[in-house]
Amino acid sequence: MSAAPSLSGISVQHPRSLFIDGKWLQPSSSNTLEVISPVTEKTIAIYAEANPQDVDRAVAAARAAFDHGPWPRLTPQERAVALRQVAAQLRSRHEELATIWTTQVGAPISFTRYASAQPAILFDYYADLIETYRFVDERRRADGGLVRVVKEPVGVCAAITPWNAPLVLLCYKVAAGLAAGCAIVSKPSPETPMDAYLLAECIEAAGLPPGVFNVVPGGRDLGDYLVRHRGIDKISFTGSSAAGSKIAAAAAERLARTSFELGGKSAAIVLEDADIGAMLQSLVPFSMPITGQVCFSLTRVLVPQRRKQEVLDAYVGAVRQVKVGDPAAPETQMGPLTMERQLRRVEGYIAKGKSEGAKLALGGSRPAGFKCGYYIEPTVFSEVQSKMTIAQEEIFGPVVSFISYDGIDDAVAKANDTIYGLHGAVYTKDPEHGYQIARRVRSGSVTVNGMIVDPTMPFGGFKQSGMGREGGIEGLDPYFELKTIYFG
Repeated sequence: MSAAPSLSGISVQHPRSLFIDGKWLQPSSSNTLEVISPVTEKTIAIYAEANPQDVDRAVAAARAAFDHGPWPRLTPQERAVALRQVAAQLRSRHEELATIWTTQVGAPISFTRYASAQPAILFDYYADLIETYRFVDERRRADGGLVRVVKEPVGVCAAITPWNAPLVLLCYKVAAGLAAGCAIVSKPSPETPMDAYLLAECIEAAGLPPGVFNVVPGGRDLGDYLVRHRGIDKISFTGSSAAGSKIAAAAAERLARTSFELGGKSAAIVLEDADIGAMLQSLVPFSMPITGQVCFSLTRVLVPQRRKQEVLDAYVGAVRQVKVGDPAAPETQMGPLTMERQLRRVEGYIAKGKSEGAKLALGGSRPAGFKCGYYIEPTVFSEVQSKMTIAQEEIFGPVVSFISYDGIDDAVAKANDTIYGLHGAVYTKDPEHGYQIARRVRSGSVTVNGMIVDPTMPFGGFKQSGMGREGGIEGLDPYFELKTIYFG
């Protein structure tokens, strides 16, 4: 094993400061956050930790920017120019974005170099969109009277993001919110604050007005203070369903606007006619992406009873070839889990699967040769029943459950037999048949023959996988309030 990914290519300028009102300010306390390498288990960076007084400052700055500043009052075309400047800044620091992601999370550099293009894509996409978006819809009443239905920015938004894909998930919120004319207070995860700092530097370099974007890193208590703050008009949260439920309850006390992208337990339905070789090309990488730490991972594989051993053997054979190693090495396909608590969580679920009667077909232990780091083998269970814990709960690790079914109705019922409904897949040689099955799956998105998440298309979930959508025009709409203006 080599050392943790080098920080030499990362130029975050003000880790001990907070970005508030367009300036790098000293925090109100000396509290700090440690970024721990998932490879070496050692501290690799130290950042400022915000406290409630800092949140007050950030919200006040965002309120001033929204209530009195130029940003919401610019034309959509003027905001589009600024958003494209942010995109250009992000694009110029692409290698840094990838290195930061790999360093903090342990995601392989081959993946982060590819996926780190998305933040700039999102800013460019929303810049393009608002230039043609209908902010005013002129209508006529039945008596011929004039009505204008106007979309106005919702206000000051709290953007609360998790640690697994920190910058991509933040930019879904920030690009859309800024495009609408909102001001943002970002609370990144305490384990992965680097990305929000880099975005703040890009926004600063792009010359956006003070206060439209602010960064206050901290833990759950700070997040709770932020969502209850009366200066916040809307909360956009990505994370676990349990945390989302608590935020929703807090927001309901004052009827704050909310949108949530939450957990998942996505199913891949393999139909009788599926081409196994073609299927493995997407099922292998997207059943365990970023060591399984992705909400849309295809963690349940539903196979017809007649083909269950054939599909299982092919999948296990392919997963055996996945190279586990140093995430900074270009040949690595799977790195460590991000944190020690994640490792313990995944180990607990593996033990639970075995104790409930599932059969361990692959993995389940620390890989040989890894004396440190939060590593776990790619793990596959067979003979899983739908009501088992590992088939019901989001593990957030490289653990996949094989579940057999008898007939299409049984497959659909088992796919829908969770509290979640985020993503899914159907594998078949007949795409139209796959489409008909996809319509029956209760999830926010489904891919027929593959795995696709496009930032320019809506993404979100049914049931406890969230409310609202991110990406696409549907990801812009939640950042507006509707106003109807009648002409008498």
